[in-house]
Amino acid sequence: MTTAHEYARANAARFREQLNDFLRIPSVSTDPERTGDMQRAAEWLANDMRRAGFTTVEVIPTAGHPVVYGEWLGAGAAAPTVLVYGHYDVQPAALEDGWDSDPFEPVVRNGRIYARGSTDDKGQAFAQVKAAEALLQTGQPPVNLKYLIEGEEEIGTPNLGAFIAENRERLRADVVVISDSSIKEIDQPSIHYSTRGLTYLELEVMGPKQDLHSGGYGGIVHNPAQALAEIIAQLHNPDGSVAVPGFYDDVLPLKDVERKALQKSAKSEDSWRSETGVPQFWGEADYALHERIGARPTLEINGFASGFYGAGSKTVLPAKALAKISCRLVSNQEPLRIFELVRDHLLRLTPPTVRSEVRLLAQAYPAVMDIEGSAMHAASVAYEKGWGTPPVYERGGGTLPIIADFQRLLNAPVILMGFGLMGDGAHGPNESFSIEMFHKGIHTAIHFFQEIAGV
Repeated sequence: MTTAHEYARANAARFREQLNDFLRIPSVSTDPERTGDMQRAAEWLANDMRRAGFTTVEVIPTAGHPVVYGEWLGAGAAAPTVLVYGHYDVQPAALEDGWDSDPFEPVVRNGRIYARGSTDDKGQAFAQVKAAEALLQTGQPPVNLKYLIEGEEEIGTPNLGAFIAENRERLRADVVVISDSSIKEIDQPSIHYSTRGLTYLELEVMGPKQDLHSGGYGGIVHNPAQALAEIIAQLHNPDGSVAVPGFYDDVLPLKDVERKALQKSAKSEDSWRSETGVPQFWGEADYALHERIGARPTLEINGFASGFYGAGSKTVLPAKALAKISCRLVSNQEPLRIFELVRDHLLRLTPPTVRSEVRLLAQAYPAVMDIEGSAMHAASVAYEKGWGTPPVYERGGGTLPIIADFQRLLNAPVILMGFGLMGDGAHGPNESFSIEMFHKGIHTAIHFFQEIAGV
């Protein structure tokens, strides 16, 4: 009898051709003119899931782009249920952006598929679909399968949280798997077991009712650009820590077992220096560089705007100045509470010579996964079988809001099972996906389904 792995190997070429067909659909969720393509991509994926053997497949409308949902529950009530999440929408792309070929006509070069969405996230999500097909077409899978593939991840997932809340019972699972992340090296798998949350705000400092002549009013009017710089300069302590009172109150300390696990995947200072080009590193000296990235919260100034900054000179005293500020948050920090703490501190720092307004623009919860749990153990074994070497563990510095939604709404452990590489160029020109990683991903996903079921 043919095994799932044998089926996957025998159909490898067909899987790649199907992925190419999927990649040719320009499912750009940010572009209103691509609404028809979004629907077409959802229908294409749903039809492929039906061919794979899912017993129920639906394209479900939302207030935005549709969700594709498929399930197979033939393993029975005693078997674990796995919910797989991914997304079929992609970032905008055009040849003039710097692509070497049409971003929506897949091209293979040097063992890689070049196309928009190849790694983020069509290729990774499709690897999960093909793993399910291999199991479904070779006998009963050892787990119940639920697949939720959305079309709005690239615009911040505005409708998925409500969809999950309204469909809790239908989506209930013993573990949630997300294949929408990257590992460092093709020969060394890694598992991200945390993502940081986000509080994004805008600070506006206002002075005179209009721009003024600096010769006529300079010296008696506090320049809002200067006032903004003075405020921002007080947001950090000399050691690099954030100076906002209460900012660290809810931060969970790193456990010794975590620090040891993270050290195994830590990059050298030379590697960080090569990537960044900075002359010297900055930040909290009590934490290693890799710990500052994933285990500590930050406050960053993302941009300034004020006055005149064009060519030539203009002696203007600006009426206002603006700064964009983001806080990356770690486990146990509440985005809204952090906003309130930072807002109140900014208002306290504002001198009486100007006025300030602080506005919340975006927020997302941090998430952390248990590296000692049974689901994580199954993932570790699956990677070792799929790659031939055990994975290392890493804390992610970025934000993936849907993880906290799954944890909070479904009360299920989440596993980040990435099959991409950090050098794949997601969101940029010439995005690509390693063919080797695509097939390793399929086999690793099969191993995970088998391991979580204990077979």
